[in-house]
This record gives sequence, C-alpha cells and structure tokens, in this order.
Amino acid sequence: MTVRSDSAADRVATQASALCDRLRRDLLEGRLKPSRRLQLKYLMDQYDAGQTPIREALNRLASEGLVEIRDQRGFVVAGISADELRELTKTRCWLEERALRESMAAASPEWEEALVLAWHRLSKTPRSLSREKFESNPEWERLHRIFHRHLISGCGSQWLINYCEQQADLLFRYRQLSIQRVYPTRNVKDEHEAILKAVVDGDADKAVALLTAHYQGTANVILSDPDVFPNVIQTAADRQDL
Repeated sequence: MTVRSDSAADRVATQASALCDRLRRDLLEGRLKPSRRLQLKYLMDQYDAGQTPIREALNRLASEGLVEIRDQRGFVVAGISADELRELTKTRCWLEERALRESMAAASPEWEEALVLAWHRLSKTPRSLSREKFESNPEWERLHRIFHRHLISGCGSQWLINYCEQQADLLFRYRQLSIQRVYPTRNVKDEHEAILKAVVDGDADKAVALLTAHYQGTANVILSDPDVFPNVIQTAADRQDL
C-alpha cells in the first residue's frame, strides 16, 4: 500500500501556483487596472482562495514587476508610465536583436521550417473575432506569441529567451490597455510577413530593423493614446520609425 504525502505546505504552494497563473493573466489582459489596490478580502472572494496562497501568489507577481508592495503590507497593481513604456520597448529591442541575430546565425532547415509554419498559422487566424468591432481573438494572441518566440528560439541561451519573454509580458499589458486604438492603425500581418522574409533571406540587418520598427510602432500608438497617457507629448524619437 502506498501512503501519499500531501503536507499543508505542498497544498499552499500548489494553490499559489495556480492562483499566480490566474492573477498574471488578469493583470496582463487589463482586467485588474494599473495602480488598483488589491484587497485580500476581494481577492479571496474573487478567486475562491485562502489568504496564505493569495499572499504567496502576490509576492511572486511582485518579483515579476506586475504587482507592487506598499509599506510591506498592502499590494497594488503595478502602475504604468510613458517613461517605463519607452524603456521596456528599448530594452526588448536590444535583447531581441541579439537573440534574433544569434538564431539566424545558427539557423537550421528545421528551425526555418517551424518559423514559416508558425507565421502561416498566425496569418490564417483573424485578429478580431468580429468584423463589426474589435473583439480580441485569444487564439491569435497565442499564435502571435509563438511566432515571436520562435524568431529567437535558436539563440542558444535560455536565459536570454526568458528575459525576452518577461519583456514581452510587461509590454503586452500596455498593448491591452490601448488595444482599441492599436488594432485599426496597424497592418501587423504585413509586418510579420516582412520580418519572416528578411529572416528566410538571411538578411539579419533588415530583419532586426523590421522587428525593431514593429515594436516601436506599437509603442508609438500607445504613447499617442489620450485614454492611456492623456498628458504625454510625443518626442521626435517616439515618432521616428527605428
């Protein structure tokens, strides 16, 4: 007979992991707004969880930059700022330039084939679930992340990939706050295709320039959204296509 060991600490850790995933999704998708106070009672009721796993999940999310701890007591959703958006975008461009160049230098037929397949699946998936108004398509978002992740997947450094993924998550939160404005102003399908073509052609300089412009273009639209940043005046650097 096998005796199962299931300590209270193990149960709390498991609950905290599941809660962390749920809270991270709600934070990234904008359901929990920036600078909102995260009251434990509300979270316990909303997520049907105890205080201990809720606190552990919030502490984990604080280490990821999605939650802030105030005076070692309370938790709030991490705030947003134009300066942070600019810095995150610049950092993501720096990191992914190196990752993309390394991936292209080590390119194999299998890597290229998988990248083309990832783009093909993304290109065939509608960005919006509705033609009349924008309604985010979760499947497009999933395939979009896969395409961008695959671009840098051959860089040979899991640490670098992890850093890139963290930047992608933080910037996704900004994009979701301004998605109604970003969506109609961009032809991301053509942008993705142009990046893919440069990669397949082996033109690393062009691929990097297109990827950087792709990310900078999104940041510029968000910075110009008065609903997100009502008091921001774009600088010439923001308006420039890098």
